[in-house]
Amino acid sequence: MSDLSILGVPGSLRKNAYSMGLLRAAVELAPKDARIEIADIHGFPVFNQDDEGNPPAPVRAFRERVRAADAILFSINEHNYGLSAAEKNAIDWASRPYADNVWNGKPAGIMSASTGRIGGARAQYELRQSMVFLNMFPINRPEVIVTFAPEKFDAEGRLMDGETRKIIAAHLAELIRFTRVLRASA
Repeated sequence: MSDLSILGVPGSLRKNAYSMGLLRAAVELAPKDARIEIADIHGFPVFNQDDEGNPPAPVRAFRERVRAADAILFSINEHNYGLSAAEKNAIDWASRPYADNVWNGKPAGIMSASTGRIGGARAQYELRQSMVFLNMFPINRPEVIVTFAPEKFDAEGRLMDGETRKIIAAHLAELIRFTRVLRASA
């Protein structure tokens, strides 16, 4: 069985954002038959349809990383009950032009964390709505919804909570299983 390539897409540009902490934990917890790399979404201009045919170099590189990945792992910071502007912008750039939507057919995992008791669930639902149009296949369970994040991360953004780490490991196992099922049916 060949190793799977999973691209982690962060929900924030902040260095120690909770979404980045979740992705770093996922890299640490990835099984031996998968490798997770974290995408850099810094420096993307705001999506402009006039430029979709000739995106800037950082966007082109991101699109190629998405295209090459076997699966995607989104990690979300919820802003105003929805996706952060940075993450939504990256999603939009990679979906255009329509004939070259690099998200098309990709299996996906979704994780979120927030300071409150809802844990970013509303942003997860917003992303799931977009995934219908993008023709992506998110796994449903186990859900990674981290509530009261300041209690679970240290000052450097490292996830310290053992139960949350177990849920992330289970989420990754399901993403890998589902990706292999989709590959076998193709």
